[in-house]
Amino acid sequence: MTREEVVVERRGDVAVIVLNRPEVRNAVNAAMARAIVDAVVACKDAGAIVLTGADPAFCAGLDLRDLGVDDMGELAPFVAAVDESEVPVVAAVNGPAVTGGFELALACDFIVASERAAFADTHVRVGVYPGPVAVDLPRRVGIAMAREMSLTGNFVDAATALRIGLANHVVPHEQVVDVAVELATAIAEQDREMVRLLRQDWTQTADAPLADARRIHMEFARHSPTTSSGAGIAQRRDAVLERSRVQRGTSGPDDDFLLRGREIGR
Repeated sequence: MTREEVVVERRGDVAVIVLNRPEVRNAVNAAMARAIVDAVVACKDAGAIVLTGADPAFCAGLDLRDLGVDDMGELAPFVAAVDESEVPVVAAVNGPAVTGGFELALACDFIVASERAAFADTHVRVGVYPGPVAVDLPRRVGIAMAREMSLTGNFVDAATALRIGLANHVVPHEQVVDVAVELATAIAEQDREMVRLLRQDWTQTADAPLADARRIHMEFARHSPTTSSGAGIAQRRDAVLERSRVQRGTSGPDDDFLLRGREIGR
């Protein structure tokens, strides 16, 4: 029986995409590249996606010993498929994410890292000019740290990734997928059109001058499915307050000040 290069699981409104070539640390060949693209397309009905690897690695980059094509340019655009996904993607980095695998993690909206995670950009060391990492990494960690990582090819461990803003969370290894699914579930609960517009808003305003960014943002705001009436907001307020109490482990009417009319601009 042929093993699937990529496995897709459903957990409610969240799709979990698992890179499934553990014997080569989930290194990407032509078949896996196509499978990643196809999986992202197949999950476009999900509220959010979690992308992870079968242990022991997240993704070791390209499988240069078994690439399956004569030229890397012939591979299906697996990193672009994740980067351009209309569904938010959370990376659950369960182990090393190296070069092309690092780019795949960076293509996600944010990263939840296992304590076993490690990150490296070794493009220059293997004699390949960097791909999207040259653009994406400075935006995540700042230009100085990006230069250090790409010019040295040194590995960054999970604790350092958290400190420099590469990872949002570092969690025990056995919890990394569950934590990522929990966050993805919270995203999936939101209005999908508003989420889609907000992600486009961030993309288009990220490098625009301040005045232009504010103008672009206001255009997105005008076209968003915003609840504009006080009554509509009030209908959602109780649920938001209850969620806040559960998250913070509190209860009681004293919490109501968080979302009273004057605090939300009424």
